[in-house]
Amino acid sequence: MPRSSRRNAKCQGEVAELAFIYRAASLGLITMKPHGDSAPYDVVVDNGRRLLRVQVKSVSQRHRDSYEVNAGRGRFIKRAYTSAEIDFLAAWIVPEDIWFIIPVRALARRKTLRLSRNGHFPRYREAWHLLSVQRLKPLARRPIATT
Repeated sequence: MPRSSRRNAKCQGEVAELAFIYRAASLGLITMKPHGDSAPYDVVVDNGRRLLRVQVKSVSQRHRDSYEVNAGRGRFIKRAYTSAEIDFLAAWIVPEDIWFIIPVRALARRKTLRLSRNGHFPRYREAWHLLSVQRLKPLARRPIATT
């Protein structure tokens, strides 16, 4: 890959991370950015109960009737993300300004996603609520002791 292509991809990734942080903050979520870029996630969301690791991806070019998002990790050999690495993948379709907030378990070890306005993963389109505390499973209730 020519050097300028890598730089442009890196720049688009940085813009996508900033766009994610802006949108999340505008919805009242607290975000944090890890120092450096060696972590498998780009942003941490603090929802008041948990810290959620989010990998941010973006795509600008349409491929037939959808947008292909690289959902894998690694420069030369792609590996699927696991729940040990991230909690969510946030994918931004730049030309349509649509976000997909996808739990890592829903990726089912995919390395590439095909996303569109009405296509795959419709339940995760603009699913910002998945990052908020209201959508987390309630803590297990302890049985009331009776004497």
